[in-house]
Amino acid sequence: MIPFYFFTDRLLAATIIPVLPRRLTPNHLTVFRFLTVPVVFFLLVGQYYLVSGLIFVLAVFTDALDGALARTTNQISDWGKLFDPLADKLLIGSTAAVLVTRFLSFRLAVAIVAVELLLILSAYYHKYYRRYEIQANYLGKTKMVFQSLGLLTLFGGVIFSWPILSRISEGALYLALVFAFLSFFGYRSI
Repeated sequence: MIPFYFFTDRLLAATIIPVLPRRLTPNHLTVFRFLTVPVVFFLLVGQYYLVSGLIFVLAVFTDALDGALARTTNQISDWGKLFDPLADKLLIGSTAAVLVTRFLSFRLAVAIVAVELLLILSAYYHKYYRRYEIQANYLGKTKMVFQSLGLLTLFGGVIFSWPILSRISEGALYLALVFAFLSFFGYRSI
């Protein structure tokens, strides 16, 4: 079975990556994502949903782009393996903490943040105490896709006042929890 990210890597390599500046590295994109986390968080707290949603879309796109750039140009680094997933988890967790709590469910937000925290702790435990490298797999990638789609759909529901999008978002976020559970217990993955 060809992993989904193989397709996205090839698509981005054929369309976006050739127009990027050569000096741009996957780690630059990860640092950018780290910088977007507090911006998105404070804009959400201030209820600037459109602006925070647009920045969130850009940040999620850089997640796909940095992975594709790293894999297709052979720029995978130890720093990126460690901090790329952390940037993703901080972005998802902080966005869920505000947006999901405010518009869906406090319990769902706590579950998302708790799972992300457990995945971070598990990854660091395995890397530094068990001495083996944690590898992302399709379950973890699928979790991230459902989380991103769930939060993007929730942004849409809030911005356009479409309650149906909130229900779709809730379903996607619960599916993300299922995939997080599977990736946590079934594989050595983040």
